[in-house]
Amino acid sequence: MHLFITGGTGLIGSALINMLLKQGHHQITILTRNKAKAEKNWGNRISYCTSLGFIDTLSGYDGVINLAGEPIIGKPWSLDQKERLCNSRWNITKRLTELIKISETPPQVFISGSAVGYYGKQKDNIVDEKSTPHNEFTHQLCKTWEELALEAQSEKTRVCISRTGIVLAKEGGMLSMLTLPFRLGLGCSLSNGSQYISWIHIQDMLNAIMFLLNTPEAQGCFNLTAPNPVTNKRFSKILSATLYRPCLFRMPAFAIKLLLGESSTMVLDGQRVIPKRLLDLHFRFMYEHLDDALNSLLKGKKKY
Repeated sequence: MHLFITGGTGLIGSALINMLLKQGHHQITILTRNKAKAEKNWGNRISYCTSLGFIDTLSGYDGVINLAGEPIIGKPWSLDQKERLCNSRWNITKRLTELIKISETPPQVFISGSAVGYYGKQKDNIVDEKSTPHNEFTHQLCKTWEELALEAQSEKTRVCISRTGIVLAKEGGMLSMLTLPFRLGLGCSLSNGSQYISWIHIQDMLNAIMFLLNTPEAQGCFNLTAPNPVTNKRFSKILSATLYRPCLFRMPAFAIKLLLGESSTMVLDGQRVIPKRLLDLHFRFMYEHLDDALNSLLKGKKKY
């Protein structure tokens, strides 16, 4: 299978490429601004593209996987940062759609990223792909991102949108940021801890992408989250038990808002998202429960 991947050096993209190479897929081209960094990882085992401006067609590719985007957590959402978050997603997605539409033999499938932020604030309501979103910045960001990708849908190309939750991985992402303070005995829950965290193990994330890539009847929007979201309080309790460390503190909401500003909504206002459409297609999760996921990542205890 000949694949074109954007965001290949990110958390999900790099893990996906490593998995594809282990499975014997070598016809891979990635879009990267840092070719030197990418070559250190994969050498000449894959091909590299430094700009979509150098490409005038995507003919010959079987699939396109679009994972590009400025990290949404870590910096306050100033007007400039919001613009970077939007443009880093919208511009690449728009160009990929244009290339797919002008290709004589376009890719059979286009998998494009989104996030559970699409739904906005949902309190403790159970959310699936048909749920009504709350109109706020994260919804507006994801809505336009998805619409740009869905324009590539045609008789020749099916489009799958991956509304991704928090990806749990051993290195990188949210888990690596949380692990150190918990190991030091400084673990805490956030606010009252009642907000839900919709998470997914990195292996299930990769398996779900491959499932969408290889399942002809899959198209449209899919929640890429584990079937059992947990509250922040429950997440903190399971993480502290996994690491055999206490979780004695609670960070009040006002302190989080002072630190993060508007972006504090990412940790204070959760979504209780379930992957209904994946389950309807009989996708099988390896890690349905958080304790199994954290044990596999932090202790090396695999379920299978």
